[in-house]
Amino acid sequence: MKIIPILYHLNGLSYTVRCAEEIDADQLSQIRLQIDGETSFLDREPGEGMLSPFDFKHLIRTDLEAVNRLFLLAETESGKIIAFSRCEGSSLKRLKHKVEFGIGVLKDYWGYKIGPHLLQSSLTWATENKLAKMTLSVIETNDKAIKLYKQFGFEVEGILKKDKLLEDGEYYSTIIMSRFLSE
Repeated sequence: MKIIPILYHLNGLSYTVRCAEEIDADQLSQIRLQIDGETSFLDREPGEGMLSPFDFKHLIRTDLEAVNRLFLLAETESGKIIAFSRCEGSSLKRLKHKVEFGIGVLKDYWGYKIGPHLLQSSLTWATENKLAKMTLSVIETNDKAIKLYKQFGFEVEGILKKDKLLEDGEYYSTIIMSRFLSE
């Protein structure tokens, strides 16, 4: 599925939110690995669950063809990809009404409202495509993300207690959040 690209200017940074294309696969493979190494907020350790450029090309192609999938990225004026997000829906009839949202932003670009812009574009797309629900999961320690999601109308649906074991040897809970887009 596609959206119209949107250009943002904030604190000296200009970037465009647009749909991922197959030509982006090499960069996406590299920045996903980099993001995994910059934060413990995601599910993966650096190097786990690697997606090669070939894997990304396949994923992008699949997402472009499906009505309940969206793969967005944020790109600087110089062509550097600095963030990405995905909405992934199911092909199962009973689950086609909803999508799961996920996001990654390079640490050097935190604070430029990239996450909110990717989320807003995803919500607009989901609403326009008559999807009923968007879900996401967030680790309990990611206070900024939880606050952001609540500002966008997401509510806590549940908590998976001691769901993740991090490098500090401690277990952390995963918070499941959702927003209903149509009733």
